[in-house]
Amino acid sequence: QVQLVESGGGLVQPGGSLRLSCEATRARFSLLVMNWHRQAPGKERESVASISSGGITNYADSVKGRFTISRDNGKNTVYLQMNSLKPEDTAVYYCNGRLGSLNYWGKGTLVTVSS
Repeated sequence: QVQLVESGGGLVQPGGSLRLSCEATRARFSLLVMNWHRQAPGKERESVASISSGGITNYADSVKGRFTISRDNGKNTVYLQMNSLKPEDTAVYYCNGRLGSLNYWGKGTLVTVSS
């Protein structure tokens, strides 16, 4: 069973930075399309960023220029570097890995942006 474990969430002031990590176990990680999603209180889960097995990235308009997704296939880990954080970035951030019909989710890590 593939497991995805997120880390790196926490409380940060507006304008600050955080780096989220997601480590995959028991997975052919290099083949997975990896994604970060988030769900704010009272809102639906939304896609934030994705990175293909070949390193092609895509971002939601709301985070373009502020967030960077990257992966280290040697460490089975995907990262989300978040800069210039805003209060509206407050959410639980989920790691997601996909390969064909296979779809894996982590349990999420909470990011709170507040002064």
